[in-house]
Formats: sequence, C-alpha cells, structure tokens
Amino acid sequence: MQKPMVDDQVREVLRRAAGAPHPADVKVEEARRGLLAAVPSWSRPKRDVASVRDVEIPTSAGFVRLRLYEPDIARPAPAILYLHGGGWVRGSIETHDGLCRELAADGRCVVVSVDYRLAPENPYPAPLEDTWAALQWLANEAPGVDRSRIAVAGDSAGGTLAVALTLRAREEGGPAIAFQLLAYPPLDAACATPSFTEHAEGAMLTAAAMRWYWAQYAPDPETAASPYVSPLRANDLEGLPPAFVLTCELDPVRDDGGLWADRLRAAGVAVEHRRYPAMHIMLLMDGILEVARRARADLTATLRRALRVE
Repeated sequence: MQKPMVDDQVREVLRRAAGAPHPADVKVEEARRGLLAAVPSWSRPKRDVASVRDVEIPTSAGFVRLRLYEPDIARPAPAILYLHGGGWVRGSIETHDGLCRELAADGRCVVVSVDYRLAPENPYPAPLEDTWAALQWLANEAPGVDRSRIAVAGDSAGGTLAVALTLRAREEGGPAIAFQLLAYPPLDAACATPSFTEHAEGAMLTAAAMRWYWAQYAPDPETAASPYVSPLRANDLEGLPPAFVLTCELDPVRDDGGLWADRLRAAGVAVEHRRYPAMHIMLLMDGILEVARRARADLTATLRRALRVE
C-alpha cells in the first residue's frame, strides 16, 4: 500500500506530543484523568442527539454501565455497539462521548457505548465479559432495535474487543453481527510486525507503551496467545461479518489492522481497508485534524451503507 502524505496539522500534533512520558511512569488514575481532560481540547463541539441516557445491565460479575444514543429515527432501528479505546487501561464512555454522538447523528443509528472494566485492576477476561454482556443485551433486550442490523465497532483496544466479540459470537452461534468497524486495532500481543519497528517511537503511541498496555490487559503469556486476546492468532476467520478497517500510517499497530483485513479477505469475508496519514488515537482529534474529520465522515458513511440506512 502506498504511503499517504502527512499534512502540516499532523506534523504539529506530533511535534507537541513528542517526549510524552511512558505510561508506566504515570499513575493509572492520573493517566485516565489526563486523557479525559485532553479530549475536549482536541474535539469539535458535541453533536445534539434526541436522547442520550445511561443504563446499567447485569453481567457475570455484577453490572456494567451503557450509554445509549438514540436519534429521532424510525424503529426498529439499526444499532452499533461501540467499544472505546485507551489500551484497556484508559478511556471511558466520557472520552468517546463526542464520537458516539456523531455516529448516532450522522449514521442514523442507535449507538450503545460500553463503560467496560479496565486493567490493570480488571485484566482479561473482564473487559470482554462486560462487552459480551452488552452485546447480548443489545441483541436480545434493547427496545426498538433491528436485530438483523447490529454492528460492533471500536477504536484501538476497543477494536480488539470488537474483533473478539465477532469470534465469540461465531463460536457460540450468535448473537448475529452484521458488520465490524475497526479503527487502528492492536491484534497480537507479540507486537512483532514491521510497523512496530518502523514507528517504535510514535508520538501518540510508542511500541514500548503498546507492550506495556498488553501486559496490563493480559499479563499471562498463555492468555495473551488466546485468539480472544490476540485475534491474529485465530486459525479460521471464515464466517465472520464484513468489515471496515481503518489504520494510520504513523502507528506501531498499523500492520495489525492491515493483516486482519488481508486475512479476512483471504477467508472470503468482504472487507475495506483504508490507511490514513495520521497517528494512533486520531479519531478523537476532529477539532484539530482535517484527516480526523474525513475519517469520521468515512466511518459514518460506511456504517450507513453496511446497515442499509436510508
């Protein structure tokens, strides 16, 4: 794939982000607060949605909070289960509130964002169990949802969880997932692709930081090799839902998404892969990056086509 040209806006973000501390050198709660505080300075004003409300649903370990974004659309409506990024350590339904509002408003879909438990306090399988419970609720109990038009979506670590849901749903015979939308997902704890060397010192995510995030999520090597943790280790991808895979040129996990797209295609799964001239986490930077605005518009347009939204 030809390398896309990086613009001046991206270069400026990279310049400002250079020298950021390794996540291991920052207290977890401080890192979480830092991301939450940074997102408004990166973002455009949030979109209005007819209804935004939080609900709690039961899980195998207690309860998980969901945020429902419901535009004024005919019912039953297509729906997106959205899983936020943040290395399984940071991020929340708050950091991704603006993105989910845009997906609901422009995608004309119900969006359900999951406030899943975070590592290191809650390593694998806790985040996957929470998101699995959310998928079950969306497919079986959520009011006004078209069960034949449910997509799973996520950025970064949320993309990993979204892929794991497609594998688990296939193995367990449902729920039916119509589409998977993935933005720069890390898909193998080995961190051994060429992009991990090429962009080892990525400004928004270094290779060392990504390895640290993996160690928080799946500290046991045997667990880390499971296809539900490292989906690129899965032997068979036949029967998975069609996909849109967004990757970024200046990203150590760039090749994970590219390999996933290639393997889906080889398994006979319809897939579109687009690589953008930007860096990890760029979808949250729509207020300062034109490429982020373009990518977000591409996501909503893709979802509308995939879920047959008129």
